[in-house]
Amino acid sequence: MKNDIHPNYREVVFWDLSSDFKFITRSTIETSENITWEDGTVYPVYKVEVSSKSHPFYTGKNVLVDTAGRVDKFRKRYGTKETTEA
Repeated sequence: MKNDIHPNYREVVFWDLSSDFKFITRSTIETSENITWEDGTVYPVYKVEVSSKSHPFYTGKNVLVDTAGRVDKFRKRYGTKETTEA
């Protein structure tokens, strides 16, 4: 195998900010922050918005959507037709 062409894999903590879930996996991602794990070992940490603990596909929970805001935007853009009786 050729030298110096393979990425440097290391253990990294991925931290899901929406559910405060943390897990360790091997990754090549570069990080500037560190975190002390439960066993006292210091690992680089990468913060993510969604993981298997917070994604609707895995949790089975739907995300609340502001439907009233969508209706108001539609009415503002296209207006409403008034009906007149003859």
